[in-house]
Amino acid sequence: MKITEGAEPRIILHKHRKLNKLLQFGGHVELDETPWQAVLREIVEESGYDKNQLRLLQPSYNRLASLPGVKLHPQPIAIHTYPAGGGHYHTDISYAFITSENPTHDIASGESNNISLFNLRDLKNLTSKQIYDNAKTIAMYTLTAVVEEWDEVDLLLYEL
Repeated sequence: MKITEGAEPRIILHKHRKLNKLLQFGGHVELDETPWQAVLREIVEESGYDKNQLRLLQPSYNRLASLPGVKLHPQPIAIHTYPAGGGHYHTDISYAFITSENPTHDIASGESNNISLFNLRDLKNLTSKQIYDNAKTIAMYTLTAVVEEWDEVDLLLYEL
């Protein structure tokens, strides 16, 4: 997620309570929701942003706008999978949102409230003890390519 106020784009990261590292907002998909619904739920819980405060960035090249008979999900920045221990894997799906507002909701109970804004220079100075290399790479790519080359679209295009 990126805040658009100020001279340069910044990205919001939070310090994960259990992992003690900076990460994007996210979590698990519940059995009664789609991955896209999970993304929007986790944003509200972990950041306090309402979906109505956000715009989604999508590739500016020819992308599928719809598919007959199904609801199309937005194009992510990245989808990646890694071993999570205990013989299973976690898959992360990263999206870019923009806003120029402050959150309208409180962060949910039990979530990290250690949230900070980072510009590109700040990100470059973070060490692997502070942020996972893959999270840093996605954040830097978001600020250098995605915010410059992708289009703003309404989140309602992807609601069920």
